Amino acid sequence: MILFISGAELVFVFFIVLLVFGADKIPSIARGLAKGMTQVRQATNEIKSEIQKNTKFKDPSKNISKELNDSVGDIKKDFDDITDSIKRNLN
Repeated sequence: MILFISGAELVFVFFIVLLVFGADKIPSIARGLAKGMTQVRQATNEIKSEIQKNTKFKDPSKNISKELNDSVGDIKKDFDDITDSIKRNLN
């Protein structure tokens, strides 16, 4: 926003603010504006952190691969049991 305002325009705006509010009120107005800007910045940072915290998903590929490995392990164990029983029957 400041990029599109020239130096002369800024001086003119500050002169009008000085005439309207007076020299004694300008510091309190500046403090109020700074406080408001700080609160807005903190609120936006809180919103960003909340969104980032809530959008962190667990990696589904890790869960899927763990389930597959468990299933394969169970199937291998079942086949080993079957082959052991067949070997016992043949002997």
